[in-house]
Amino acid sequence: MRQITKLNTDWCFAAGFEADWAQSPMQGERVTLPHNAVNLPLSYFDEADFQRVFTYQRVIDWQPDWAGQVVQLRFDAAMADAVVWVNGEEVARHRDGYTPFVADLSAHLHTGANIVTVRIDGSENPDIPPFGGRIDYLTYAGIYRDVWLEVLPARHIVGVKIETPDVQESKKRVVVKLETSQPGAVALVLRDPDGVEVGRCEQGDSERIEISDLSEITLWSPETPALYTLTVTLPDTGDMVRERFGFRHAEFTPDGFFLNGERVVLRGLNRHQSFPYSGYAQGQRSQERDAEILRYDLGCNVVRTSHYPQSPYFLDRCDEIGLMVFEEIPGWQHIGGSVWQDESVENVARMIRRDWNHPAIIIWGVRINESPDADDFYARTNALAHDLDPTRPTGGVRCIPDSHLLEDVYTMNDFVLGEFELPGTNRPRMGLRDQQEVTGLPNRVPYLVTEYNGHMFPTKAGDPEHRQHEHVLRHLEVLNAAHDPDAGIAGCIGWCMFDYNTHKDFGAGDRICHHGVMSIFREPKFAAYAYASQMSPEEKVVMEPVTVWARGERNIGGVLPLIVLSNCDEVELSYADVVKRVGPDREHFPHLPHPPIIIDHRHFSEAELGQWGESWHGGKITGFLKGEVVATRVFPADALLTTLELAPDVTHAKAEPDNEIRVMIRARDQAGNKLHFLNEPVFLTVDGPARLIGPECPVLAGGATGCWLRLSGKSGTVRLTARLREKTVQTQIEIVAPDRE
Repeated sequence: MRQITKLNTDWCFAAGFEADWAQSPMQGERVTLPHNAVNLPLSYFDEADFQRVFTYQRVIDWQPDWAGQVVQLRFDAAMADAVVWVNGEEVARHRDGYTPFVADLSAHLHTGANIVTVRIDGSENPDIPPFGGRIDYLTYAGIYRDVWLEVLPARHIVGVKIETPDVQESKKRVVVKLETSQPGAVALVLRDPDGVEVGRCEQGDSERIEISDLSEITLWSPETPALYTLTVTLPDTGDMVRERFGFRHAEFTPDGFFLNGERVVLRGLNRHQSFPYSGYAQGQRSQERDAEILRYDLGCNVVRTSHYPQSPYFLDRCDEIGLMVFEEIPGWQHIGGSVWQDESVENVARMIRRDWNHPAIIIWGVRINESPDADDFYARTNALAHDLDPTRPTGGVRCIPDSHLLEDVYTMNDFVLGEFELPGTNRPRMGLRDQQEVTGLPNRVPYLVTEYNGHMFPTKAGDPEHRQHEHVLRHLEVLNAAHDPDAGIAGCIGWCMFDYNTHKDFGAGDRICHHGVMSIFREPKFAAYAYASQMSPEEKVVMEPVTVWARGERNIGGVLPLIVLSNCDEVELSYADVVKRVGPDREHFPHLPHPPIIIDHRHFSEAELGQWGESWHGGKITGFLKGEVVATRVFPADALLTTLELAPDVTHAKAEPDNEIRVMIRARDQAGNKLHFLNEPVFLTVDGPARLIGPECPVLAGGATGCWLRLSGKSGTVRLTARLREKTVQTQIEIVAPDRE
């Protein structure tokens, strides 16, 4: 029977590497994984600080019951070139910063203490993807995901691949492709989402096993993310694994994307896996929360893991909540030489083998993001993907037209909006190119837009209202074009979910790309509500006016045109004694499920909202569904700092030293609106079993900032206190021992 133990605590860490560290105890800092080798400031740092060598070491004590067993360490990821020694013997090397690898310790362990040493080289090695060119993201050095100690019987399960053909038939089946270390009997048990057994099979030595004649199966979808569990057991050794999966059929066609036979417009955002200060090194809760923000806060049904395989915790949560995934191999524009390309082909295999049982993943990205055509190279990546997993299509993200289509889906970063605006002409703004204009092909093909906006119109959280207004419109225009049923587009995945740290070659000079619809702390900018407002009002009522409600904020002045991002049937704007009710702008946004409501001088005359120099009044916006009031926002004419808000993602958590809790900090006026231009420091103090990630005085941007609290592993009460001017507020988070949950 296998024993799996998380091995995240009690690591020793030091910069550099000395040869004798491979077999002797070293001096260093005691750390807990996930770990970032160098924590950077929020901005204006030198990214070369982590592009060097670091060493991790841990002592593992021999256990008598390990005799005759396979003992190995599984590293979920380490950036980027990792070498592992045990008692001075090299046992593993992994030249990929994003996928797991195993170090077999079995033949090198002895009675007593055993020294495991891991050398991490964070340099941008031109033989390892994504390195060799310039990269618009950072690759933070460190062992930044979990490490597991695995003790396995000699005959054990190596891999399980689950396929669900014929899911649209009345009777369904599961095909299990099994790899074991030695041949022998296998037993399978299939359980439904409620844990009820729905099928079983026992047979002798076999690499392919079926459970058939299954009925009353719930198909996996964003609305019903039903997860089934397959338990695989080797009866003779007791080795057992459990794999979750879903019954679903995903198909890209020239007419769009179909899930379980029904057309679904893919609407989502790209996600980097980085966090401010801590880089890649945040644990399960942080990874899961990003998936929840995309699905529940922003209303997305798809995410692209730009530009590399991401945390298993993130993908697990996508499975659980119905967030579809486009997963791709590491890379950014640059294609290296033969060694580099061989490693990239291996990246395809590692990604697919790790993640092939996730129902959320609907397409494999097997081309380097925005790279030129390289037919011989991409013939290899596509052939390998199809061989390993014929159940999913391949895509290859490019930004050039007339690119050779070797993949199943033509996936395109389309930045036409803004790129070809022609001042002084009557040519309308174009949200997306016609797909055949892009492909150059005589007929339509399966087609997905994988990036838009982003660097074409970077917008900071605290930017002026007129820029926020344009930022919103640009996202709406692309969303509208992608929802056109006659366009032959599967959907669109915007650039990007949140702002992120980057190299000096990109961003605003501050080492931040302000490309997100959310801040780097995952706080919504106005454009985030372009996505959220497309949710069904039955799921969530959304009404977000794109305004700071001030006469003098915009050029020339006033608040019109006023965009209200909403899934309401209509909204009512009240100003002084004037009240007007306005519905969605279906003329300009005919394809959106919920077009924005745009209030302008068609509805209010200049006199009704007053002239420059006259007294400014507060406003009230009311949202209606089926004639009933469902949302209200009040905007004072004299906004004042009234409330300092602390909003933790959770107020009750397990005492896990490898997890974090996000806390958002917001300055609000007397009606609860964020004070968009209050850019002052907030002073933080933490008491209890947690520490602050980042500075003790973050600065508000767009009326908000945030922080993460890394737990210590002890139970107790965490108290976070924040002070802004004369305002002081405290929030409490109860941390309990895992066995009390």
